[in-house]
Amino acid sequence: MHLGLDLGTSGVKALLIDDGQKVIGAGHGSLDVSRPHPGWSEQDPAHWIEACEAATAELKASHPKELAAVKGIGLSGQMHGATLLNASDKVLRPCILWNDTRSHVEAAALDADPRFRKLTGNIVFPGFTAPKLAWVKNNEPAIFARVAKVLLPKDYLRLWLTGEYISEMSDSAGTSWLDVGERRWSSELLAATSLDEKHMPSLVEGTAKAGGLRGVLAAKWGIPAGIPVAGGAGDNAASACGMGTVGAGHAFVSLGTSGVLFAANASYLPNPESAVHTFCHALPNTWHQMGVILSATDSLNWLSEITGKGAGELTGELGETLRAPTGVTFLPYLSGERTPHNDSAIRGSFTGLGHESSRAVLTQAVLEGVAFAFRDSLEALKTAGTTLSRVTAIGGGSRSRYWLKAIATALQVPVDIPADGDFGAAFGAARLGLIAATGADPLGVCTAPATDATIEPDAGLGGAYADAYQRYRALYPAIRSVTA
Repeated sequence: MHLGLDLGTSGVKALLIDDGQKVIGAGHGSLDVSRPHPGWSEQDPAHWIEACEAATAELKASHPKELAAVKGIGLSGQMHGATLLNASDKVLRPCILWNDTRSHVEAAALDADPRFRKLTGNIVFPGFTAPKLAWVKNNEPAIFARVAKVLLPKDYLRLWLTGEYISEMSDSAGTSWLDVGERRWSSELLAATSLDEKHMPSLVEGTAKAGGLRGVLAAKWGIPAGIPVAGGAGDNAASACGMGTVGAGHAFVSLGTSGVLFAANASYLPNPESAVHTFCHALPNTWHQMGVILSATDSLNWLSEITGKGAGELTGELGETLRAPTGVTFLPYLSGERTPHNDSAIRGSFTGLGHESSRAVLTQAVLEGVAFAFRDSLEALKTAGTTLSRVTAIGGGSRSRYWLKAIATALQVPVDIPADGDFGAAFGAARLGLIAATGADPLGVCTAPATDATIEPDAGLGGAYADAYQRYRALYPAIRSVTA
């Protein structure tokens, strides 16, 4: 048995798999996000531990014997969060999360230093970790002066699990401190934010052992003490391990709270000007590229809240047959945007509204707007040297066949739907735990699921979608000019 722990923004998932990678059971612990000011997004790391305790307690209640047979644990987590500890491992302030944009001024200042793009292969985005530390130094200097360790969210869980300060390459690549090509911390970039390597955890590959389970937790859960905890992965790389998206040319589109177009690469292919993320993968000697949109299912959830109708009810009104774009266009920039604009100030909009614009028309525009945002990411990946011939759909939004038809037609590539199963970040984390515990071949473990169905682009609407995409593209500079 092997255990995957996935620390997300809304909760912790504990997933148990057997040696044949069959899912045995799962547990969950909920989390909330604090937004004390506009653009701020924080969580108390103590709540992560509480949620992890709740998830494992649920799993122990339902599968005590199987949990007791666990041989390895893998970790996955929301990326970029700044968890600040003093010399006694006390948390100094709430963790500043991935979708927090307060450090946009500091991010721009660091990005203007050419060393950051050169060494990390990425723009310094406001959501990344380094600008958050610069913000703390500028705005909370007393706290900054006491920082002894900076940990990413899942690595704070690791500290609790093992007592070790350890991270791995895929998550650390999103800090703006990692030399992504060389897969090591950059002393130059750390010094640029008044830090050094002693503030950082040590680094391993995601498939390697990164500490052993502490006795007190082992006794509580009924698991042998000292079993390996794998390096693990950032959430998107963990999802890629779960989906088998580890070989060059393999890709997935994730319709979660945010949206990701993820492509695995066999070599390091940076192109920061495209606003594509180029990160280390969780497997040794592999990398990946991502186009990231900040409001994917969040856009539909926003419309759901406004209309008082559930997301499934809204998409159900559209039926199964893809419709031609109506002329109403939605920009899904409710929290700003990463790829391709790197703009934390831009906000969303509807354009082309008329008296005839029904609720269904607005829903259609939202789904198309997110699909076109993925098309922006596809075009950015092309400029970064990656061409995709097909993608696999994952995430909660992928339950809408209409949405997947819109995405296939917007991208002009087939979208594969995996057979029923849990192939997300917790499953990928469990796979990494299996590899760390057994020494199994990572490529032999991280295989792709069977495909249940494939959605082809709608040939009859290809031209209409291409025209609608050009309208969509033209709106960003127009809206940007009147956005504060």
